[in-house]
Amino acid sequence: MRIALLPTLILLAFSPLAHSQTPTPTMPPAAAPAADPSKPLATVNGKEIPALYGELVKREMAQGQPDSPELDARVRESLINLELLSRAATDKGLDKDPRLAAALDIRRKDQLAKAYLEDYIKAHPVTDAEVQAAYDKAKAGPIEPEYRARHILVSTEAEAKKVIADLGKKAKFETLAKKMSKDPGSAKNGGALDWADRRAFVPEFSEALASLKKGETTQTPVKTQFGYHVIRLDDTRQPKLPELNAVRDEIVKQLQQQRVRDAVTAARANAKVE
Repeated sequence: MRIALLPTLILLAFSPLAHSQTPTPTMPPAAAPAADPSKPLATVNGKEIPALYGELVKREMAQGQPDSPELDARVRESLINLELLSRAATDKGLDKDPRLAAALDIRRKDQLAKAYLEDYIKAHPVTDAEVQAAYDKAKAGPIEPEYRARHILVSTEAEAKKVIADLGKKAKFETLAKKMSKDPGSAKNGGALDWADRRAFVPEFSEALASLKKGETTQTPVKTQFGYHVIRLDDTRQPKLPELNAVRDEIVKQLQQQRVRDAVTAARANAKVE
């Protein structure tokens, strides 16, 4: 079970290792003692820090880095700082703050919920038959076409109408896009957008795009949350469904997400919520 620990920057800031500006080859940071599950990682004012704490924090702090004495030392120093500062907070009565107590309770319940869901997924693993069935269902169903379009994004309806009028006077779409479009990602390419199906666009843009035939341009401005668009459909294509092996991991993730929804539904079914 993986337990997520939010990085606490203040701990690293107070760590002696964090203040080392220039590494000294002949004086490397002292490594923490080798982790022994039966022994504490450190003892602070008589309070033992379990080695398990070090394992959990080390997993988060590593961020893909290889194991090293320096990392062990950072983990140990961070946990010592954590113990000292949390004790100082308790001595000051900060642990009695209702908001802090609520935050700690939410964090605890969040970890428990994650542990339960991991256990549920492990107890209800996705089978090869389910993966194949999901793939076959997608293969048998309609596949959303992909569109290759261009657009010009402007701030006002009046500007969009002027663009449409200029296009009617044989102005080049690509030239107007480079000159007038406020979409920096596509303007430099003459308004060209990557191949995508309708789900990649906001609803208003998607509906306008789907209404066009190849080579057509919208004759009225298309208003979205970004401004006003003039859209031209350059081409469409029917994508091929990838081979099962290429999408197996994605299908497994989707089915695991369904497992999570099933677990939540089952939990709520027997709950009294007022």
